[in-house]
Amino acid sequence: MVSEKLSKEELLAKANEPKMFAMKYHPFYRGKIGVELKAPVRSFEDFAIWYTPGVAEPCLDIQKNKNKVYEHTNKGNFVAVVTDGTRVLGLGDIGPEAALPVMEGKGMLFKYLGGVDAFPICLNTKDPEEIITAVKWLAPVFGGINLEDIAKPKCFYILERLQKELDIPVWHDDQQGTALVNLAGLISALRDSASGKDRIKARTYQMEYM
Repeated sequence: MVSEKLSKEELLAKANEPKMFAMKYHPFYRGKIGVELKAPVRSFEDFAIWYTPGVAEPCLDIQKNKNKVYEHTNKGNFVAVVTDGTRVLGLGDIGPEAALPVMEGKGMLFKYLGGVDAFPICLNTKDPEEIITAVKWLAPVFGGINLEDIAKPKCFYILERLQKELDIPVWHDDQQGTALVNLAGLISALRDSASGKDRIKARTYQMEYM
């Protein structure tokens, strides 16, 4: 069955539906992500295992060998979604508080699509050095850092510094994510086009030997 063609007014109304529902559901749920328990709590005695005094033993084990933090905690599945709110989607420089719904949304995608526990970190500074310092202070908690919606050119500098100075993966979604999507599109377009592949090879050869 062929659906009826929508009028311009109907298309515009349909395009505005997500905005309407966003304003309805965000305050209803008061955000999109939260924290859930992984360990079972069957009685008050369990708190002596997961908290004091039992928790001292894994703490001491990690003190002897910092890599044990990945064994005793959820660090390996924690990701920080870090922004200063200076380049948020199509909204521009809207500040850290206004950026929080977007960062929660990114955390929702991490959890829903990959099972990763991502936490929004909206920093109240635009200074690149302060952003770098803040991320380095927070790094012991996280297994990875996702930089998000930070204005250029400082985003390039921040990414490069953090990748060099931290021992966990650091990714800037707007740089590397966009590049990855473009590369995937190019590969897909060339997959069934022998002539296209030949043109790309010729152009690459020409650029290498110019």
